[in-house]
Amino acid sequence: MKIVCLLKFTPDVDSFEYDYTNHVLNRENSKMIINPDDACALGFALNLKKKHPDIEIEVVTMAPLSVKSMMEDVIRRRVNRGTILSDSAFGGSDTLTTSRIIAAYLKQTEYDVILTGTQTLDGDTAHVPSQLAEFLGIGQLSAITKIDEESFINGMPEVEVDTENYVDVYRIPFPAVLSVRKESKYRLPFVRYADLEMDVSDRLQIVDHKMLGIDPLSAGLKGSATKVVKTYMQTYEQKDKIIVHNDKDGIETVYRFLKDNGYLK
Repeated sequence: MKIVCLLKFTPDVDSFEYDYTNHVLNRENSKMIINPDDACALGFALNLKKKHPDIEIEVVTMAPLSVKSMMEDVIRRRVNRGTILSDSAFGGSDTLTTSRIIAAYLKQTEYDVILTGTQTLDGDTAHVPSQLAEFLGIGQLSAITKIDEESFINGMPEVEVDTENYVDVYRIPFPAVLSVRKESKYRLPFVRYADLEMDVSDRLQIVDHKMLGIDPLSAGLKGSATKVVKTYMQTYEQKDKIIVHNDKDGIETVYRFLKDNGYLK
């Protein structure tokens, strides 16, 4: 079985640069982290590979070359292969164009299933998994919090999907795109100490627009239908804090607050 895990390296919310002229994040100069939902999806795949060593895992990301060292650390977690879709022509791509570029690579790649996160820290649209499945002509499920391992191995996974009000259970045949949420129990393992300095350069490839057969004018800002009119930094109103102690006066303060605000009758 071959699993393709899609990763996105997102800017750390405490350290990023924004290009207000083109309305895009400056990923080259921002501190990057693995998107939490994507990390959970890869965590599931690696845990399964631990039990079934014959499983092959390829990690694919669309990103600037500055993420190369981070991808090498991902590969050191016993990933078989890493692929960076990187080209200056891809910069500023909206979700639709991003999906089209990733799909162009996956159409050249063998896989049984594609695992990814449901949402990203920097976009939060959840567009890419469903758009990608549409381009590939396969099924897709989002907001997955649990995957049954035995049925997954058999190619017809039973998954639990959190729809906020309910937890629904679905079965979906391979090939498919399965999008995991960070609220799942799956966690990305650390790189083993013995593998920290492992040379994995032979397992990492860089793919550009020429290798994908993509017209550069159909990618990036020029090829994106989404046009951002205006952006702004979110500001939050300062609110007064009330500090209470675990004593009679504190309990009375909390009770009075709940009563005055209609939480108690």
